[in-house]
Amino acid sequence: MSLYITTSFCVSCTRLRTHNSNETMSIRKNPKLRLPKPHFTDILHSKLTNGDTPILHHNSLKNPNNFTVHASSDESPSSGHVTTPINKLIIVSSAVTVALAIANRVLYKLALVPMKQYPFFLAQFNTFGYVVIYFSILYVRYRAGIVTNEMLSVPKSRFVAIGILEALGVATGMAAAAMLPGPIIPILTQTFLVWQLAFSALLLRRRYSFNQISGCLLVAVGIMVAVGSGSNADRTLSRVEFIWPAVMIISCAFQAGASIIKEYIFVDAAKRLKGKSLDIFVVNSFGSGFQVLFVLLLLPLLSNLKGIPFAQLPSYLKSGAGCLVNIGRNTPGCDGAPLLPLLYITVNMAFNISYLNLVKISSAVVSSLAVTLSVPLSIYVLSLPLPYIPEAAGLSPFFLLGSLILVSGLVLYNVSRPAKPVSN
Repeated sequence: MSLYITTSFCVSCTRLRTHNSNETMSIRKNPKLRLPKPHFTDILHSKLTNGDTPILHHNSLKNPNNFTVHASSDESPSSGHVTTPINKLIIVSSAVTVALAIANRVLYKLALVPMKQYPFFLAQFNTFGYVVIYFSILYVRYRAGIVTNEMLSVPKSRFVAIGILEALGVATGMAAAAMLPGPIIPILTQTFLVWQLAFSALLLRRRYSFNQISGCLLVAVGIMVAVGSGSNADRTLSRVEFIWPAVMIISCAFQAGASIIKEYIFVDAAKRLKGKSLDIFVVNSFGSGFQVLFVLLLLPLLSNLKGIPFAQLPSYLKSGAGCLVNIGRNTPGCDGAPLLPLLYITVNMAFNISYLNLVKISSAVVSSLAVTLSVPLSIYVLSLPLPYIPEAAGLSPFFLLGSLILVSGLVLYNVSRPAKPVSN
């Protein structure tokens, strides 16, 4: 932001007064006082106390007794754009998010080794456990003064919308996943990025260049080629009713809508808090809280979708908890618990925090691109011999082709991103 400073002189001192550029400032005239006419070179070589290089206003030559100095940034003002330090932060945060996303996918696969019979329990344990942990962290940060009352007073209706959308996304996603071939699911979920672009343009009024849109589409195509390369002809969508791919695509729309609302909350909070940044644990806590509320309402449906009659749900959850704890390591088929599930839960929480922080400092679309980059990298790691999964898997040439297309799309999108304009 440009700083407008006006200097005024008196007999015994020289003051530097700062005022708003829209205000009028005048010097009281004294007929006995005559100020020496400043030489042009003296004005040009004068320095501000903060070390900024002054730019001479054209009106100062007409009225040398009252001239205005504008503090400029190191960038050329004629360019109209500057590269802000936050770009470096976005790069670092993106790299951390990608690394955590890879670890999250790999550890989820490892956690399902002991929890193979209880994936639904593991998912619900995550959902309900996060609410307790997030609100505990939020309380500590509130007591420490990091979270203020103004932050907690942001409208809760938006968190209700997030909870509804995420709960519906889980329900519809489970329903579609039960009817679709496994290799098709990660391909259809790439429509998430397309939904985000559409909602971002519609709800946040963001405008994307042709190259940015092309880059996102290349990313989606790259994932389809990489993930679909291992599909066999007998596992295509030819024998699946059209409604189930459509339901999976709608599930992605619900999830994308929730992520855009989270981004909008950060944008709107900056205005409400007068430039202060909203703490991410406010969004995490209330968003997860309302998600749990609506998941509870949908729990009978969700359990039936996973093949668990609602009447048998209590005994299923009890058995899942016993496998997770694995007391005495006497539970058959639960080798690796509780270490692997707890590692997954910890990394998954760190990933969610990192992802939301990236949404906060950049956008939901940039965050999704970072997570999308982790997909082929995760597949590559999972193809290697791992603890509890010693069998290595080969990768087809199409996997490398798809990965190359994906990276090309990421490069095209990021090269096309315009620098942020200088605010006046």
